[in-house]
Amino acid sequence: MKKQKMTNFWTICVILVVGISVFVYFFDFKSEVSGQPLAIDTYATNESVSTLSTSMNTFAFDIYKAFSQDNNENVFFSPYSLFVALAMTYEGAHNNTALEMQNVLHFPQNNDTALCSFGKIYNLLNQDKEYILNTANALWIQENYPFLDEYLKFLNHYYMARATNVDFTHAENSAQMINDWVEKNTHGKIMDFLDSSDIHPLTKMILTNAIYFKGLWKTPFDSEKTQEQEFGISPAASIMAPMMHSSSEMTCNYTETETMQILELPYQGDMLSMVILLPKNTDINTVEQIITYRNFSEWKTSFTQREVRVALPAFKLETRYQIKNYLMDMGMVTPFTYDADFSGMTGSDELYIEKVVHQAVVEVNEKGSEAAAATSVHMASKIVIDFVSFEADHPFIFIIQHKETGTILFMGKIQNPLE
Repeated sequence: MKKQKMTNFWTICVILVVGISVFVYFFDFKSEVSGQPLAIDTYATNESVSTLSTSMNTFAFDIYKAFSQDNNENVFFSPYSLFVALAMTYEGAHNNTALEMQNVLHFPQNNDTALCSFGKIYNLLNQDKEYILNTANALWIQENYPFLDEYLKFLNHYYMARATNVDFTHAENSAQMINDWVEKNTHGKIMDFLDSSDIHPLTKMILTNAIYFKGLWKTPFDSEKTQEQEFGISPAASIMAPMMHSSSEMTCNYTETETMQILELPYQGDMLSMVILLPKNTDINTVEQIITYRNFSEWKTSFTQREVRVALPAFKLETRYQIKNYLMDMGMVTPFTYDADFSGMTGSDELYIEKVVHQAVVEVNEKGSEAAAATSVHMASKIVIDFVSFEADHPFIFIIQHKETGTILFMGKIQNPLE
């Protein structure tokens, strides 16, 4: 009996030791991976990442030219956010729809290497450094709508885009869910991203991307030297703006051409920088006429380290774009029509892109820069609901009646509802 008790005692001890060891192992493992989840990047190579980056950057300069057609307006956007949101949409496109998107996005061949390159860039961006840089993707899908599991898992693996079921027939609640996600992933810089009017019962999926950046200058500006100074907004007009000045010469990458100066201002950590292209006159058209990704890459190869005394305006701006017409003008037409084929999403071609919304905000001051952006691609059903539109936006007669007897109790005419 005593021997049996001792055997039981040591059995319990062994179980406890093993149990504690397993607990500690899984606790430590969980603590190591409890940070940002990683996207699949198994087959990515330096060459494939460079190829994908070139596609993104070529698209960046293309869409910039579309945005900058009105020379009197500020421009600010995140080409990365736009590209990734559209790329997730492209993954469900077939036939001519896919071809047009591929041409506009300059998309590389869609194979395991290219897909893993998305994952690699995602993983490289979402790292803790001397700066803050986060990006996130998400899918919002109509509950009980027959999206293909293969498509949803595909985006989750390569884009880290998790699908959340929503009921788009409740537009206000759906918009609030998406807005909460955008606000969280832009650190509160973008709020109320979508309005309930952006959503309706035919909305079946909204693909979203958010990106946030905050970095300090490697060499900050002296706030005491910031002063109001004339800023030429055109060859014929100028305004007064707060101009930041370096406390002394900065050591920066610098080059120039016949028509412009090009300066690179690094952020702390030397992983990110701001490149400024400054025309030698006040006409920005001289730069915009020749700016392409290829030219930009060539200009950067001529950078040399120079001592530069820098003056730069402090600024803060927020922009919002409806991207549909820009993309159609660039050649992405079919995806926005009833001829669209996104059968890779559902197995049928009943979806099309209804709209693409992009919002961005940036602040540049003496300490550094903070920027955020969000993009949403709205997929809607082609099914047309037969309804009558009744908009009383002009004079009308009205009657209040007793229904059972048909007796008219009140009658009137509204010619001007404000009088």
